[in-house]
Amino acid sequence: MQDLKDIVRHELIGLEIEVINSKNSSLKGIKGKIIEETKNTLRIKTNNKIKMIHKNQVKLKMGFRKKEIIIDGSLFIGKPEDRIKK
Repeated sequence: MQDLKDIVRHELIGLEIEVINSKNSSLKGIKGKIIEETKNTLRIKTNNKIKMIHKNQVKLKMGFRKKEIIIDGSLFIGKPEDRIKK
């Protein structure tokens, strides 16, 4: 799927996401905008808080190219600058 390949190389900061599944049940259902990305984590700004999620523990739903995509967060593991260059 070309969209999947493209989203993995896409800049994530600014995208709206929803955690649809997580090894940490308290993260399930969180919705917000990605404001920071590290090798292993994403920081999400929700309505009133900033939450940190580990990429390898979540499945995410996000909009990309006018579609909703569900993707395993572990596909984003790596330094953002290296992941984008692939």
